[in-house]
Amino acid sequence: MTLEKIQEIGMMMISKIGLAKSNYVESLSESREGNFERAKQLIQEADLLKIEAHTEHFGLIQLEASGNQLPFSLILMHAEDQLLTCEVFHKIALEHITLYTRIKKLEDVIIKD
Repeated sequence: MTLEKIQEIGMMMISKIGLAKSNYVESLSESREGNFERAKQLIQEADLLKIEAHTEHFGLIQLEASGNQLPFSLILMHAEDQLLTCEVFHKIALEHITLYTRIKKLEDVIIKD
């Protein structure tokens, strides 16, 4: 595989991961506002984007594991870093939905009484 092709895959990964991270961040705002269904929808959309990027990355890993030496690409390295960061955003987004749901339930009880 050529360096140009690896860079193309890296740029595609960066694009998909960037969109996914944006959705995860937007889900934080939606959950804070009590829009839990919208927050979950954003996470699902982000998950699909992340899977697409991960699939491309795994294809490169399979190539190298089968004995094909791939050229180094700083763009791909950046994409891999962004993929790891995206995982953190995913976990934080899920945790926020859980926390804000609990806060909302507690507020409903307190305000009722």
